[in-house]
Amino acid sequence: MRNSTLYFLAALSLAGCARKESAPAYVPPVVPPAATTTFQNPLLASGPDPWVYQKDGTYYYMHTLNERLAIWKTAKMSDLRTTPSTVVWTPPLGGNASGNLWAPELYYFDGKWYIYYSAGPAGTNLGQQRTWVLENSSADPTQGTWVDKGRIFCANEDYWAIDGTVLEQNGNRYFIWSGHNGIDGVQRLYIARMSNPWTLTGPRVELSHPEYSWENVGPPYVNEGPEILKHGTNTFLVYSASFCGTDQYALGLLTASSTADPMLPASWQKSTQPVFAQNPANRAYATGHNGFFRSKDGQEDWLIYHANSNPGEGCVEKRNPRMQKVTWNADGSPNFGVPVASGVDIPKPGGE
Repeated sequence: MRNSTLYFLAALSLAGCARKESAPAYVPPVVPPAATTTFQNPLLASGPDPWVYQKDGTYYYMHTLNERLAIWKTAKMSDLRTTPSTVVWTPPLGGNASGNLWAPELYYFDGKWYIYYSAGPAGTNLGQQRTWVLENSSADPTQGTWVDKGRIFCANEDYWAIDGTVLEQNGNRYFIWSGHNGIDGVQRLYIARMSNPWTLTGPRVELSHPEYSWENVGPPYVNEGPEILKHGTNTFLVYSASFCGTDQYALGLLTASSTADPMLPASWQKSTQPVFAQNPANRAYATGHNGFFRSKDGQEDWLIYHANSNPGEGCVEKRNPRMQKVTWNADGSPNFGVPVASGVDIPKPGGE
């Protein structure tokens, strides 16, 4: 019996040694996903009136959400699809800017952030749309408190006004927007000098109104969505023409010297043809209301705009944001090309 016990203990000892010396279970190595060098349009399923602002290597993106304002914060514009948004402003109920919040644009001026947006009383009557300003002293516009600075408008010229943008030239700031003249319902582009980020000084001056056939698809007859692009010795004002609810919504161009007085209509030359328009073959309709940004490496200019993916989808949330690189013609003017087709691989902006 003693021998049997010893034999049993010896067997247990050998078994224990065998367990300790056995090879560990195979664990396959973790292989990180390969970095992609391309992206595809559209960037989001919905996003009318897209806008991008760059500061300290970060992109801040906004678009029309109607009942609120939100900011997407990202290091790479090609990552917008996976970037969460932060709601930064929900208007008080019942006020003069409580509904139809359109075309927000974010800027950093004099150590503070500003959002310019169009809004009116909630409801379907859009005749009271005006342009408004918010201010935030936080270093990060997705944090801190936004303060309502009220309407931005010219004294004695309080008319329908949307799509405000800012031009900095000759050491001054100018506000450019789309509005009415108080006589007809035609949307015209106006400019006025700014005395501070929320106040206009002096009279407004008309820079453009619908003249050519491609600007007069409607009604209404429209010049709107002014945006600034600078290159070399030129300042370009790119705007949207014709009614946004039509497939013919397109981009027009005004050109001025970078040292000219932008308040003088004679400083600007208007293109007789659209510079960017629908491309049914590439499923891009109603191409308009754009913005611009520089690539992370600082070497490329990029156009961001909205389009519908099918004909007849109108001026609603089916409009989706898309982007593509701008090239430059021999005369220094921008070449936007044709809208790149949905679902096609596009090289990411330089530095991404």
